[in-house]
Amino acid sequence: MKHTYKITGMTCTSCEEKVKNSLLQVKNVTSVTISKDTELAIITMDKHVALNDLKEALDTKYNIETPEEVEINEEVKSWFEIYKPILLIFFYIVIVTTIMALQSMKSNQMGPTEIVMKWMNHFMGGFFLAFSFFKLLDLNGFAESYKMYDIIAKKIPFWAYLYPFVELGLGLSFLSNLFPLVTNSITFIVMSISIIGVLQAVLNKKKIQCACLGAVFNLPMSTITIIEDALMILMSGIMVFVLI
Repeated sequence: MKHTYKITGMTCTSCEEKVKNSLLQVKNVTSVTISKDTELAIITMDKHVALNDLKEALDTKYNIETPEEVEINEEVKSWFEIYKPILLIFFYIVIVTTIMALQSMKSNQMGPTEIVMKWMNHFMGGFFLAFSFFKLLDLNGFAESYKMYDIIAKKIPFWAYLYPFVELGLGLSFLSNLFPLVTNSITFIVMSISIIGVLQAVLNKKKIQCACLGAVFNLPMSTITIIEDALMILMSGIMVFVLI
């Protein structure tokens, strides 16, 4: 049986020879054809040899993978590279919000429910301020993208230009704890309407740009956008329920 593998780390013909000889020492391997230029190796074996056995036979400077693994790794890497901006924003907001909640816990005699409420309040405030900032960097670019999928902006284009300012107002209201019941109610309604267009775009597999970070980053519409909106709906819904 023959199997094709991708081997990286080879820089010269001596590397080729070293890798080839190492692989030939593996039990049940009968022949090896290898090229540093294509980074491919065709290995013939009497019985199937586990990939880990092939890896153990090679020097640590060389890495061997199946083409399927390479493709999966590239997809994962590509996904992370695409959504890195939004993942980093979420990460920083979570860190800052958690630190603020811990500080409040130390300085005030607050119960678990109050701490969780404060955490969500600060998280949503940071979320809306950060996301409105990127939208306002290129308001026209955001509006053009938003009108492609939002159910209100499609019919009332002015809403696409107003939306970043609504987010800005909500962010400031959350952080200042101004009219919490009203703020959370508006958030629940706005985000519930917003997620409809997102769901339609994702389910219909439309290849359009997500406007969550405006036109600054070229983020494709995906389940990430659904999770983002759903998280805001969930948090604001919980807070409305607690505040009533």
